[in-house]
Amino acid sequence: MRPAEPTLLPPSLLVKSPSGINGLDEITNGGFPQGRPTLICGNAGCGKTVFAMEFLVKGALQCGEPGVFVSFEETADDLRKNFSSLGFDLASLEKEKKIVLSYVHVDKSEIIETGAYDLEGLFIRLEHSINSIGAKRIVLDTIESLFSGFTNDALLRAELRRLFRWLKEKGVTAVITGERGGAALTRQGIEEYVSDCVILLDNRVINQISTRRITIVKYRGSPHGTNEYPFLIDSEGVSVLPITSLELDSHKGHDTRISTGIDDLDKMLGGQGIFKGSTMLISGSAGTGKTSVAGHLAKATCRSNEKCLFFCFEESTNQFLSNMRSIGLDLFSEIERGYLIVKSARPTMHGLEEHLVKIHRLIEETKPSLVIMDPITSFINSGTVSDIGLMLTRLFDYMKIRDITSAFTMLTDGGESQDQASLGISSIADVWISIARIRSKGTLTRELSVVKARGIGHSDSSREVLISSSGVSLAELNRSLPPEIKNAGGR
Repeated sequence: MRPAEPTLLPPSLLVKSPSGINGLDEITNGGFPQGRPTLICGNAGCGKTVFAMEFLVKGALQCGEPGVFVSFEETADDLRKNFSSLGFDLASLEKEKKIVLSYVHVDKSEIIETGAYDLEGLFIRLEHSINSIGAKRIVLDTIESLFSGFTNDALLRAELRRLFRWLKEKGVTAVITGERGGAALTRQGIEEYVSDCVILLDNRVINQISTRRITIVKYRGSPHGTNEYPFLIDSEGVSVLPITSLELDSHKGHDTRISTGIDDLDKMLGGQGIFKGSTMLISGSAGTGKTSVAGHLAKATCRSNEKCLFFCFEESTNQFLSNMRSIGLDLFSEIERGYLIVKSARPTMHGLEEHLVKIHRLIEETKPSLVIMDPITSFINSGTVSDIGLMLTRLFDYMKIRDITSAFTMLTDGGESQDQASLGISSIADVWISIARIRSKGTLTRELSVVKARGIGHSDSSREVLISSSGVSLAELNRSLPPEIKNAGGR
């Protein structure tokens, strides 16, 4: 199991059962309360059953805690088929006696309420399943189906309390799923009061993009994250994306410097380039050469026999490589050597959360020394300015903690929304390189400035950016340019 990220939460004296779900243990400060019931509620299709099953499967595989999954809606065969798409081999886990799948059919027409009606039959069945494999975890999915035949509110509430009390007495860590109610979190309006931990799931559509959110509504005896956090369900299960859980104190911070690949730019940065593990922002309007500068940084990293992961959000991989070759940067050879990985995708293909999870996974798989994203302003149509800022902040912090150098290009002067996005992003970058197009006497020139460079003595003067078949170079302003430089295109 991937170790949890450092959190800002104080320690808890409550014994926890790790969920095994990426990111969830961070915001719950260690997992679910051991030996106590946890309620997961939400509307249809928000992922309640997936959360519950992954908690059970990861507990069996990673924590050595067998579990029982009791379904009141889906048969055991349906569960096996449905969860095979997430890579969960439930049949094998059953054979190994690590989990038990139990389908309890509840027919409303068959329930006859009397003064003596209770859940003794269910308790006997649950106890048998628990004892058969020595289960430490149990899931009840979903609670409404169990009580669908009750019309006596007093009896229903009494039996709900008795069920939760019985689960506590058995000492199993229980997860109960429930449908979202109208005035209350659940339909019955009592489950949230008798549960020790309550988790609310939500699925909404913003700008035609589906976005899932998770909130820890309450957690008795334990500090927990109180924000609304995005989460993703894909072929590898559930991934929760904490917004404020990362501690930058774990960032190493050292004196190692790396070259930008442009000698003149290195000179502007104290003669040695930028610090390893820092974040570099390259901003400018269209055609100023942002991608070209990023390409030089990628080439320099590969020449040092270190890996670079390059994300292209506006052009295909072949187009990017061909364009770089036109300015003398042969990146094809670095791909062949295995030091450059280029991934091309339109940001609008996925929601912000899915992009972030995929980026995390690629970083874990490739283990690069440098990550470049070109340009980050392409995400503007994928969410609100606030959501984009939070996503990029998490990404900055994620790479800092792993001592990965990162570089982001950003399009400016392209509209109010882009200017707003730049305000939040530029403030957290360690190095900010700005390139502007200046028209003087009928001639357009590109001027590069180092806006800031934390911990680096840098030049306060601007330089002219020259782009030719030999690559990017910088020159003193107002020098006369040869025709081939004047007519060279910038990216």
